[in-house]
Amino acid sequence: MSTTQQPAPPGAESPSYDPRTVRRAMLAGSIGTLIEYYDFSIYGYLAVAIAPQFFPGDDPTASVLAALAVFATGLVVRPVGGVFFGWLGDRWGRRKALVSSVLCMGVASSLTGLLPTYSQIGVFAAVLLFLIRVVQGISSGGESVGAFTYIYESAPPRRRAFLGAVTPIGSNLGFVLAAATAGAISALTTKDQMADWGWRLPFLLAVPLTLICLWARLKIEDTPEFQKAAERADIPSAPIREVLSTHRPALLQSVGLAMAQGGAVFLGLTYIGIYLTTNLGYDPTQVFWLTAGVVFVTVLLMVPAGWLSARFGCRRVLLAGLVGFLVTAYPAMVLMGRGSLAVAGLAYVLLMVSSAFVQVPAASLWPHLFERRVRYTGMAIGYNIGTVLAGGTAPYIAAFLVDRTGSLLSPAFFVMAVCLIGIGALATVRKDVGALATVRKDV
Repeated sequence: MSTTQQPAPPGAESPSYDPRTVRRAMLAGSIGTLIEYYDFSIYGYLAVAIAPQFFPGDDPTASVLAALAVFATGLVVRPVGGVFFGWLGDRWGRRKALVSSVLCMGVASSLTGLLPTYSQIGVFAAVLLFLIRVVQGISSGGESVGAFTYIYESAPPRRRAFLGAVTPIGSNLGFVLAAATAGAISALTTKDQMADWGWRLPFLLAVPLTLICLWARLKIEDTPEFQKAAERADIPSAPIREVLSTHRPALLQSVGLAMAQGGAVFLGLTYIGIYLTTNLGYDPTQVFWLTAGVVFVTVLLMVPAGWLSARFGCRRVLLAGLVGFLVTAYPAMVLMGRGSLAVAGLAYVLLMVSSAFVQVPAASLWPHLFERRVRYTGMAIGYNIGTVLAGGTAPYIAAFLVDRTGSLLSPAFFVMAVCLIGIGALATVRKDVGALATVRKDV
């Protein structure tokens, strides 16, 4: 078992961190995750509009559930992408993996906007949608963990906890952009226009976004740590096998933390909008803008979350975030059903405040669980398995629980359950990772 950082080989000096290179790394990492989560979340926000185009039927709930099942499928294949891009990143460099993953994601999202519907080619429309979501899932399996790895290794050790906020800021701005785009298109089109062609426009926006990200990522170099390792020929020949044989405790820890973050955060980011429109009957355009505003509030909280992580340690801040979700999930869901969109919005904020204090410390804690040799692969496997188990499936599980139990509050118990799993995993991380005082300060 090896979950703490190992000393460098004799004669290997510490890598240097050029401020300009650090800034480029922050930009490339944050823009990439912005595009990843824009591409991935726009489907969730438009699920109600997409469902009848690909899954027509007499039961609107069944159509939405089918669309959400395809959404979840895109995340089910994330471990496959994580294994591939993790191998690519640990074997051939972080830069190659980051450029490849975002290009794959952008192309898949753009093609979604060009798909024929059920009325045009029948069931093959749903098959094509499914295949494109699989491609998106594979590429997303390497994107977030690649950004976590790249920023962690590009930042000076004592600034990693604070600068780790850059990646979740980028990913959440992707959700904001997706919700705002969906809101703008919904406001500017009629219901029939939205069903006919309006839903396609947000997907086609992925074309310029992908080009911008490629421009930023083609300008970066590999991380200082990887460059030094390449000079010493200290590159793993089989990173997957090495992870599975030497980092099994770290894998389990990362799975548990990913389940907690994915289950709680994804439910808030994707399902609540569907819940407010489908179950509570609020206007979709207003809900899109409400979602954008709520997520933007969480983005504003990420800078102080990064400062607190640097000051008190990522584990303490992450624990506070998980406990926050645990105690606010049920009352927030109760308040959402109390009769006005304004009250529902306040309840939404109450639920999502904890998001910043979960995502930011986790972004620095995950890469610290694994040695540099297998960091990308280890995170990719653990993070993506946890996300599959509770993250991407969260909207579907929530809608399923409401449909089967008849209780609009049942999704709150799902959030509480995954948070307890995360707290349990975090308790073991303190023992495995926090043995050295220098590690506590850096993380």
